[in-house]
Amino acid sequence: MRTSLSTSAHTIRETAWVLGVDRSEVCRAIRLGKLRTERRHGQVVIPVSALLPLLASAGPGVLRD
Repeated sequence: MRTSLSTSAHTIRETAWVLGVDRSEVCRAIRLGKLRTERRHGQVVIPVSALLPLLASAGPGVLRD
């Protein structure tokens, strides 16, 4: 698994690891429209540009209201 944001997008599992949350929280944020996704080569990925604002406000419950 990568340990930095050196790529332009991350899988749901990688995004959960980067944010320090469970995979289900990432899926929930996607369903609620809080996290933007793209399809690349048939796989759902989260662009780093969508993660940067979340990382800037990182803390407990980063994906919660």
